[in-house]
Amino acid sequence: MVAADLPIRQLENGPYRGTVFRDSGQGTPLMLVHGFPADGNLWHHVMTTLSGSFRLLVPDLPGSGLSPTIDSLSIEDMAELLCAILDQQAVEQCVLVGHSMGGYAALAFAEQYPDRLQGLGLFHSSALPDSEEKKKGRARSIELIRRYGGAGFLRQMIPGLFSARYRTGQRAALQELIRQKSESDPTALITYYRAMMQRPDRIHVLEQTKVPVLFVIGEEDGAVQPEDVLKQVLLPRVSTAYWLKETAHMGMLEKPDTSVGMLDSFMRFCVQYPF
Repeated sequence: MVAADLPIRQLENGPYRGTVFRDSGQGTPLMLVHGFPADGNLWHHVMTTLSGSFRLLVPDLPGSGLSPTIDSLSIEDMAELLCAILDQQAVEQCVLVGHSMGGYAALAFAEQYPDRLQGLGLFHSSALPDSEEKKKGRARSIELIRRYGGAGFLRQMIPGLFSARYRTGQRAALQELIRQKSESDPTALITYYRAMMQRPDRIHVLEQTKVPVLFVIGEEDGAVQPEDVLKQVLLPRVSTAYWLKETAHMGMLEKPDTSVGMLDSFMRFCVQYPF
């Protein structure tokens, strides 16, 4: 899951100066935003496969991967960061797909910059805010990070993002992912949790958007409840939904080729969609 062979860029100006992103390929732009606790390398298989057909823009959010941490970061700030990348790279419109926390940022972007979108994708993500129970769980996680550090927390947390099938059949890959994330900045992890806890309901974004919306739902996803996402599929005027069996919260790793096929089909649909 190393994307060192892909072109690396940095934001040159503004409050997110130094943020790293990848820009490769040609054609209709597809921006892929990672979730918690990953970085842009989460999309490595998608990037290396689809860059022959589309232009791929893939950031490391501040505090992840190669990007420096900043003092504070809200979901709305993430949306502004994505817009800054598009502006610097002279990209007027893109298809924007976010995984989990990245999906929350994509929804905030769709709310703030609707004219910059050709399509919107929620990859194991939701337009609903955190429930009170979810907020309490995140608060407990913040305390665990403070007590045991980022590495200790992630060793316990990451396996739960995957299906039982993946945990059993891909133990080496799972351990490698945990090893890669062992140096995650605890401050950034806490910042992400706070941002997710504070995000508002954005169901209205799905109801009002004029662009096609992609939903990817994992049958065994414990982080984003499948039944909640299923109710959202009917809200946009045009939706495409995929239900991944024997898959939890990390479909791009658990079903990499299937994920590529879904994104490729959605991109081609967005390009032809009559606005």
